[in-house]
Amino acid sequence: MYVHFFKTFLTIIYQNIPISYQKGKLLKILVSSLEPSANLHLEPILKALGECELCGIFDERFGEPLLPSRAFSIMGFLDAIPKIKKAKEAIKKMAQMSLHVDKVLLIDSPAFNLPLAKAIKELNPNVKIIYYILPQVWAWKAKRVAKVEKYCDVLASILPFEKQFYSKATYVGHPLLDEIPTFKKSYEKTGTIAFLPGSRKSEIKTLLPIYKAVSKTLGKRSILVIPPHFSDTEIEQIYGDVSQFELSKNTYDAFLKSEFAFVCSGTATLEAALVGVPFVLAYKAKWLDYVIAKRFVKLLHVGLANILFDFEKLPPLHVELLQKDVNVENLIKAYKDTNLELFFKRALTLRTLLRHGSKEEMIKIMSV
Repeated sequence: MYVHFFKTFLTIIYQNIPISYQKGKLLKILVSSLEPSANLHLEPILKALGECELCGIFDERFGEPLLPSRAFSIMGFLDAIPKIKKAKEAIKKMAQMSLHVDKVLLIDSPAFNLPLAKAIKELNPNVKIIYYILPQVWAWKAKRVAKVEKYCDVLASILPFEKQFYSKATYVGHPLLDEIPTFKKSYEKTGTIAFLPGSRKSEIKTLLPIYKAVSKTLGKRSILVIPPHFSDTEIEQIYGDVSQFELSKNTYDAFLKSEFAFVCSGTATLEAALVGVPFVLAYKAKWLDYVIAKRFVKLLHVGLANILFDFEKLPPLHVELLQKDVNVENLIKAYKDTNLELFFKRALTLRTLLRHGSKEEMIKIMSV
């Protein structure tokens, strides 16, 4: 009896020790997390792992990186050109760093992470490379599949349809289902509109003047969502006069308060859909970037919620306005034409498609 009690007691203690301590040493991880969204998805994994030793590229709030993620912040094809030399130097250094870690975790950013994976495997073939948030080969560059499967040991997919493209992929769930604190339980008119002009300066400067005009025309309470890492000085420099808006650095709080949202293309569109706030996607890229993307990307839609619905052969969830179609008149028309209650009901289907969050599965992968 006492032996059984003692074993049970030890098991409980062991299960509550952070994974990084369970093998008697700190887990050493080489991380490549270049995007703000990638760092957002990395955070809950690190919290669950407990104290571990990180090196590589990541947000400075997680420790002391070789280079901070913001060093590689780019917007479009042209913006990437000046950073190529810096990327090559970082890849060479990180391949050497892989000789002194237990695992490698690559998150998104295939233009950087695929050459990095190749460099690591050629120098250190025995280290386990985990690729989390896979290259979007369903949109373009299908040839990347072979490289990912050759150089990476674990392919952690966050979109259920990616198994059609990657033979080695494991669907781990979607991180937003872990990160979103509250989902709307029903649709309600609140008299509040959320405006999200993006997280990059070029996006904000392009969309904000249009959003200001839309806000004034609608005459409703307006919340302007600002990236949490922007300082007061940056807000003043980038946004200018925003006195007509309430400012928020909490995307989910803004969505919960709003009956509708105008959202720049990106992760925020999927966040809005999952929370349950009707929205229209608005995006204006640099002309050359758009021409290149149009030439190579073969998708019916650009918003992730709509792409998920496309693969399920369902009608699109929300309106998408791109390039010259992004103007005050079209945005207001999209707002007025959206069946708000129907949108909310269809958004519930999206949650069902994604099923669960990814944190638990990623913890299992990282602990093996």
